[in-house]
Amino acid sequence: MEFTRRYLPMEWEERWRREKERRKRVIEEGGEGIEQDNRELRRIMAYNDSRMGLTSGRENKEGSEVRMSGASQDRTGEHMSDEAFGDEGHNIHTCCSKSYPKEVFAALKEFRDSSLLTDLTLTLENGNSFHVHSLILAAVSGFILERLKEKNVGVDRWSVHLGTRVDHVGLRAVVEFAYTGVVLSLNKDIMAQIKAAAQVLVVPRLVELCSKKERTKEGDSAKKEERTISIPEQMKITLQSIEQLWADRVGCDVTLNVDGTFFHVHRVILAASSDYFRGMFTCGMKESRQTCVELPFLLAPEFEALLGCSYSGIVRLGWESVFEITCTALQLQFQPALSICLNFMQQQIQADSCLDVASFAEAYGMSDLLEEANDFVLRNFREVSATAKFQDLPAEKLLDFICCDGLYVPSELAVFRAVISWIEADPEERLPQAGLLMTGVRFPLMTFREFREVRAINLRMECFGDKEVELYGSALKEFGFSLPKSQDYCRVRRPKDVVVLVGGDQLNPDMGRRIPSRELWFANSLRSGTGLVKEIEWRRLGEIPDKPKFRHGVAVMEGMLYVVGGCYFYAKDDMMKSAYRYDPVKDSWKRLADMHELRSNFSVVVLEERLYAIGGDKEINANIDSVETYNPDTDSWSCIMLF
Repeated sequence: MEFTRRYLPMEWEERWRREKERRKRVIEEGGEGIEQDNRELRRIMAYNDSRMGLTSGRENKEGSEVRMSGASQDRTGEHMSDEAFGDEGHNIHTCCSKSYPKEVFAALKEFRDSSLLTDLTLTLENGNSFHVHSLILAAVSGFILERLKEKNVGVDRWSVHLGTRVDHVGLRAVVEFAYTGVVLSLNKDIMAQIKAAAQVLVVPRLVELCSKKERTKEGDSAKKEERTISIPEQMKITLQSIEQLWADRVGCDVTLNVDGTFFHVHRVILAASSDYFRGMFTCGMKESRQTCVELPFLLAPEFEALLGCSYSGIVRLGWESVFEITCTALQLQFQPALSICLNFMQQQIQADSCLDVASFAEAYGMSDLLEEANDFVLRNFREVSATAKFQDLPAEKLLDFICCDGLYVPSELAVFRAVISWIEADPEERLPQAGLLMTGVRFPLMTFREFREVRAINLRMECFGDKEVELYGSALKEFGFSLPKSQDYCRVRRPKDVVVLVGGDQLNPDMGRRIPSRELWFANSLRSGTGLVKEIEWRRLGEIPDKPKFRHGVAVMEGMLYVVGGCYFYAKDDMMKSAYRYDPVKDSWKRLADMHELRSNFSVVVLEERLYAIGGDKEINANIDSVETYNPDTDSWSCIMLF
């Protein structure tokens, strides 16, 4: 019986009743009848797959078809097991916070300025003294390190008298360098005092810093090109020294008992990285006076990961451990480690982990992470619906997803298939909820071929065992009568990451009619209509604050859009070397330093927070083989030699 969307035949209910009776007889008889029905359904599904550009996934579906034939069928081959995902779920990633050295030393300097947890007093001949943390000084000073190793165990506070060998100016510079990685007042008037203190206290990096400064002052041009270690690198080196002292158990002043595992640590490092331990060790609690503190409510593996992060800013994470480590980081208020864990969840999210991330974020009230996870599900719904975790979704959560306008699927048939796979995971319990879930499937967006698959599968579901369920009637009425209106009935996807069209020229064989553009446009939404009909809604973003351009380079780095070089017309003198950066949050442009070379028709790539402009033309069809790199920290371009 054929029908069109102009009317629904009045006798369809009677025809459907007879079809269901025939299907039940086939189930009772078994044999060739069932196999013939299955072959027909596989043929329909294969056609729909080809239309949607799908080439795999049929094996599990065929197993599902057989299961729906009757209640006596077993549940073999229902879904991929955990093992079927291979080793992907067990991959371990080394995750780090590049800003951690700066953050931890800022906290340590705050402690020093407030005399919190300081244990070493450095005194001079004139009576001046500095209260510092012995661990921090020992990380840069070989002299203090040797004294720390010799210090009597159990002595909390101790002192070192430096006598006449070091003056106030020099010692202050050493302390400043230990806590900040820099000496702010390194000028020629006090250079000798600082260098003398650095030599006495055996601070080789500060001695070298003074020596380089002296050579520069002397005008030694050959030495001006010497590489000076940057402030972030200095702090990173000091932190690595502190980590080594921890590994060697030098200066550890407290032992933590975590579930029978003992960790020898430094109070000041824990307090600098954890608000929980800051309160414990600095607010007069009894633990601040104990040499051994018990933490019976923790597990050793998770705590060890956080402890390592306190000394390095690095956490080794995998999906098997990230949720437990994050919970412990929340409990102990390890903010740096918590940020690393949350970044891991956002950056490494996958089809088989996104639902766990969403559940975790919802349980702990992390709205931003929950939004990211739910958005990932909507963007990758077909892949997510093929995972084992999808089968554990509560019915109401599944309905929320499929009712969302932002659901992105190649066809509405993918939504229907996802609902069916969820029901088939436990048909005895879930068939009564099938009717409600089907209200989230937008049947009018399907083609007639796709709806034939709906009809065939609904027939199997309504004939499953002794369950009384009505699905096809409501679907047929919606498909036949709810005609999709071009703008009113669709799936609308508004992605967070969008395609941006920057400048360019209109293609035309007549060169005189080609018009270079300054405009930026972005893909605001993708509308999924009937069948495979898709429409992209483009919106104007703004204009480049430069001449119209084409054949330019475009790249995105740390959320900023970079537009570099290009041509503004078609003559050989129309090449450009200008560079601009667009901030989408502030909706503002910034003029950057020009490239050294005029370039058009070239590549721009991002590597390790640097832009690379590669090759291109310096004149029309005149290639160049040079490469330049842009450093956003210094707003400068540097040429790279090619061999």
